[in-house]
Amino acid sequence: MTAAERFLSLSARDLRFEVEELYANYIGCLDEERFEEWPGFFTEPCLYRIIPRENFERGLPLSLWLCENQGYLQDRVTGIRKTLVYGPRMLRRMVSAIRILGWKDGELEVRANYTSYETLTDEPTRVFNVGQYRDKIVVEGDRLKFREKLCVYDSLLVPNSLIFPL
Repeated sequence: MTAAERFLSLSARDLRFEVEELYANYIGCLDEERFEEWPGFFTEPCLYRIIPRENFERGLPLSLWLCENQGYLQDRVTGIRKTLVYGPRMLRRMVSAIRILGWKDGELEVRANYTSYETLTDEPTRVFNVGQYRDKIVVEGDRLKFREKLCVYDSLLVPNSLIFPL
């Protein structure tokens, strides 16, 4: 049995565990600022997009971030580490209400709510960004990876410091 067949044959409970483990590892990677590992959560090619809900619902393409392969993701990591100028900050992300919508053409469709909190060293913690992940997950090798991760955020306004991935 191939890894893909194994994942396709998992019970709903076991599949939920695998998906929750993927999300926990993804969030842990970002919260611990292990950004060099971040592209490894995605297939090649992939789609990572941070887009306002209004644009998403209207089918408008304008996004804050658009990465269409791991090279684009790696460019963001290089920017974070070497070229972007920003004050010290800590982001914490929370994921909730994970809903597994099912397999379609070898992709697992998943929705989840996310919240991101930002703490600057001299300010109180604040809600930074809130929205929904609209993900397509596939089996690659023996693990699940994101083929598509859309971060559809609820507000048209975002702080001018969207530095790190959501």
